[in-house]
Amino acid sequence: MMTEASLLARIDRLESLDAIRQLPAKYSLALDMRDGDAWVNLFPEDVRVGGGKTGRKALRDWFDETHSMQFDGTSHHIGGHIIDFDDPDHAQGVVYSKNEHECGAEWVLMQMMYFDQYERIDGRWYFRRRLPLYWYASDINKAPVGDRKMRWPGVPPYHGSFHDLFPSWKTYWARQGQPHDGPVEPPAPLEKFIETMRRGAPLPKPRVRS
Repeated sequence: MMTEASLLARIDRLESLDAIRQLPAKYSLALDMRDGDAWVNLFPEDVRVGGGKTGRKALRDWFDETHSMQFDGTSHHIGGHIIDFDDPDHAQGVVYSKNEHECGAEWVLMQMMYFDQYERIDGRWYFRRRLPLYWYASDINKAPVGDRKMRWPGVPPYHGSFHDLFPSWKTYWARQGQPHDGPVEPPAPLEKFIETMRRGAPLPKPRVRS
């Protein structure tokens, strides 16, 4: 028999799922419309920016500099979103994103995913951290085949770390097309899908700004 406490916990989980799923959509809209205040307010007040800097103002400065320097316009399209809860106020997620960028004379398409950490503070969900992992970025008229698929105008091509969060990619290709001869592993425990796929792999350190 379901208790009142368990029912309230399930309702809270559903409301949290919806709030977290809206975060990447709000992030994309605020970014594409260049609303730096709306964008940085999706992160906690003590957000770490890099270079020893913290806070929303420092993050907004980075936002303004990056997007005025690289892009004339952008459009971010959200794909699949997986969310695992660590506890009622902390969660992690993987979300796909397909993006378009106007970069002067070139129209750059990008496929990527984010590895996110979420935190609820005073009843509101925020991004605690977003780790961008890129598969490719290339002009719409240039297929990104081959190595070093990150190909921004005027920048030497580089690796985007798209597959580096999950060791299964390298393990699969190391078999050189041979079937896996081991037993099928049991399903991941509830709220452990991402963690199970990561198999303890360290976090990649992708190049964030070209």
